[in-house]
Amino acid sequence: MKRIGIAASKISKGNTVFYNLCVVLIACLFSLFIFIVAGATIALALMLIGYIGTEVMGHEFQKNWYFVMAVCMAALTVVVVLFNVFAILMNIRWTKKS
Repeated sequence: MKRIGIAASKISKGNTVFYNLCVVLIACLFSLFIFIVAGATIALALMLIGYIGTEVMGHEFQKNWYFVMAVCMAALTVVVVLFNVFAILMNIRWTKKS
């Protein structure tokens, strides 16, 4: 999370408003990337579990996978949002450092 501030300070070159904007944009882009990678991993894992479960147990196994996927994605969303807010709060500047 400290690297977000380092990258934003190199981009902004001393402008506090532009620094804060860069912090928010970098944190949001990183959170979006993490959400896509982790979401794809969760989706593929649940598809694999569903496929194997259907082959082993039959048609009855495939009933409630949409609910499981919704719960997993909701939990992932909460974790990513908390990470994003924490990264922004850790790196935002109220005044220019001398």
